[in-house]
Amino acid sequence: MAELILKDVKKSFGDVNVIRGVDLTVEDGDFCVFVGPSGCGKSTLLRMISGLEPITDGTIEIDGKVVNHIPAADRGLAMVFQSYALYPHMSVRQNLSFGLENVHTPRAEIAAKIDEVSRMLQIDELLERRPKDLSGGQRQRVAIGRAVVREPSVFLFDEPLSNLDAELRVDMRTEIASLHRRLGNTMIYVTHDQVEAMTMADKIAVLRAGIVEQFGAPLEIYNNPANIFVAGFIGSPKMNFLDGEIVKTDTASFTFKSDADETFDLDARDFDVRQGQKVTLGFRPNHTKVANGADADFSVSVRSTEQLGGESFLYSNTRGGTAVTVHISGQTDVTNGAEVGLAIERSEVHVFSSETKLSQKAGLD
Repeated sequence: MAELILKDVKKSFGDVNVIRGVDLTVEDGDFCVFVGPSGCGKSTLLRMISGLEPITDGTIEIDGKVVNHIPAADRGLAMVFQSYALYPHMSVRQNLSFGLENVHTPRAEIAAKIDEVSRMLQIDELLERRPKDLSGGQRQRVAIGRAVVREPSVFLFDEPLSNLDAELRVDMRTEIASLHRRLGNTMIYVTHDQVEAMTMADKIAVLRAGIVEQFGAPLEIYNNPANIFVAGFIGSPKMNFLDGEIVKTDTASFTFKSDADETFDLDARDFDVRQGQKVTLGFRPNHTKVANGADADFSVSVRSTEQLGGESFLYSNTRGGTAVTVHISGQTDVTNGAEVGLAIERSEVHVFSSETKLSQKAGLD
């Protein structure tokens, strides 16, 4: 196990700055997920930590030791790749033992480790098969097992579940989270899937364009997004946004008026705003409900509905054309093309500066 510290880490390819100064501390034993859209630099950052990609500037420390110029093989890390990277001509047993044989581990010790890990990952009946004879989930277990037998200080996972079908991804992320609880090692996991990030991580680093937009516990990021990008990226379906202006404020409340004249009164003690300020109001689909008459804050036209049995989604537009998604627990009789009123749960509203894109929540650093 080891603490990982990144200090102003940068990476450039010629004139293109891919990683633009990352400062991050992953504590010993944490499961940290790097999440962000395609091209944000999360896989490049992981490869820099592993030593497969040299850094341009900054320092990487593992367990208190700067490893900038230490080769990948000597960093005490193990990496699980998206493509599994198994040796096709070797059996599962040989794939598991290969790395240990290269460092001259005694045969008896290798056999004991393989037996323990194969039972842990439920691949003990597959040891004599070759990768071509395995399913995608089985290959992923073997790839993870190959990392586990090395007993690394840090595990690195580069989108390991992206090649699996939806049901198997759910099963495998449960298994990886369970493996982390059993082993207690520091794990860094890269994904573009924010559901994986939310369900697996102790800490999440949300990346965009080579910088960390926010770092923290999953629910802290979900409940208190630092800016509009994080608010829109974390959460599925994404947060709804209305652009507008603060038209009135006093010590107790302030009034938001959207560009399409929807008006809301909110508690001024929750936000640092001023009269005349251009802002964006954010509210999640599950904090929005269908309402009638005076209970409705504004009305929308429903474009389409999704009925999933246990839950439903309404995809709609305000009269100003802004898209609004509504999450309904259970089923709904609202039909496509209907005009419905919506009410927003006031205690769950977010306000962001239109200029800086930062949250205006009072006391949020």
